Amino acid sequence: VRLVESGGGLVESGGSLNLSCVISGVTSSRYDMAWFRRAPGKEGEFVAASSGSGENTAYSDSVKGRFTISRDNAKQMVHLQMNDLEPDDTAKYVCASNLRSAHIYRHQKYYTTWGQGTQVTVSS
Repeated sequence: VRLVESGGGLVESGGSLNLSCVISGVTSSRYDMAWFRRAPGKEGEFVAASSGSGENTAYSDSVKGRFTISRDNAKQMVHLQMNDLEPDDTAKYVCASNLRSAHIYRHQKYYTTWGQGTQVTVSS
């Protein structure tokens, strides 16, 4: 499995960004996908996850209602639409994969493959 993220950048508070993660080397529908974020001085934080089919999703309380995870298995991609961004959302956003399971996991220990990440910076 190889994961490559894109779409990060600098945006003002209240703005939007759409992150993408391209999945290669495997059939993406066989994998649950998640986004985590890592900010300097902070532990990695779960953001959102999607089951392999995309039918089930999960979000952290801090982003629920502002962020939306979606996937296009035909294109082998997963997206994170981020709206109403806040300075506290500033972090490197990393996508991760886990072989499809009955549960959507929120802890990073369950995810076996990680991308390099894309930086999101929100100015106040």
